[in-house]
Amino acid sequence: METLLGLSPIILMFVVMWFFIIRPAQKRQKTTASMQSSLKRGDRIVTVGGLHGLVDAVDESTVFLTVADGTRLQFERAAIARVVDASPVL
Repeated sequence: METLLGLSPIILMFVVMWFFIIRPAQKRQKTTASMQSSLKRGDRIVTVGGLHGLVDAVDESTVFLTVADGTRLQFERAAIARVVDASPVL
């Protein structure tokens, strides 16, 4: 019984850490993975490195972006940080 009482602060600290650190991080990872898998042509995105572009084509593991002067760049899906606007610019 005394051993369980001695371990209770450590158990409590782990539970608090899980609720405030681990659980939100898992939610963010799941949301990011969902966003990256649902990318489609015409989405305006920002990469992890801060590059803004328009999705030109998507395949299984890579995304082709068109940037300012019409340059076409190829990125891994994991390099896409967020979708800014899903509507294409005409």
